[in-house]
Amino acid sequence: MDTQTQAQLYLSDQRGCSQADYFRSFHGFNFGTYLEESRTPFGALQLLNDNTLKAGCRIGMQVELNTDVILLPLVGGLEYNSPIGTGFLEAGQAQTLSLSAAMKYEISNPYETELINFLEIWLTNQSSKFTPEGHQTQFDLTNKNKLLPLFSIHEAGQHGYAQWHSFIGTYDGRKDDVYSITDTTNGVFVFILSGAFEVQNRLLHARDGLALTTIHNGEVEFEALSNDAVLMILEVPL
Repeated sequence: MDTQTQAQLYLSDQRGCSQADYFRSFHGFNFGTYLEESRTPFGALQLLNDNTLKAGCRIGMQVELNTDVILLPLVGGLEYNSPIGTGFLEAGQAQTLSLSAAMKYEISNPYETELINFLEIWLTNQSSKFTPEGHQTQFDLTNKNKLLPLFSIHEAGQHGYAQWHSFIGTYDGRKDDVYSITDTTNGVFVFILSGAFEVQNRLLHARDGLALTTIHNGEVEFEALSNDAVLMILEVPL
């Protein structure tokens, strides 16, 4: 039995929520007026918002610290505008915006009638060599039963290099896999996008999250419990 790994569940129906007539956001961590003692940041992972935006509308955001912002469309596409570039993203693409403190960015729904759904992830970056820049990743979720690279970030600091990685994958029912962490001092956050999984012997459904630390043997084991189940794995410095 694994008695070493420490785990915290982030259940979908316990997330915070901000809502207006044109926008809805579910918060995995404390954000805005949503403040819960159990929802403090997980290491460098400061924000994981699950957003839905009405057709023709836009939202603006501002980072307080040097931050790597990851935008991941889930339904439909989105347009983004930032000091380091503009562009259009659709499902199967992820954009990393490395923004200096106080920088702003904007996300808009380019469609006339359709809602869009996307993830917005913030990771603080305390690197002494932080540089504002952008990077886009593409992945094919029809390539099943394997983890596909989502993004990778390296942070240079006074104590050497820290690094974090993220992967995404679609799995058929009863297919299992193992994620091996690259740095045993890091933590792993698992987020289920659709379907159901068993992760480290814990049952997770769509939009549930699981934070893992002190990971036994440096491996995260998981098994899909439904067809076309999709999960995201983020390995982050604590």
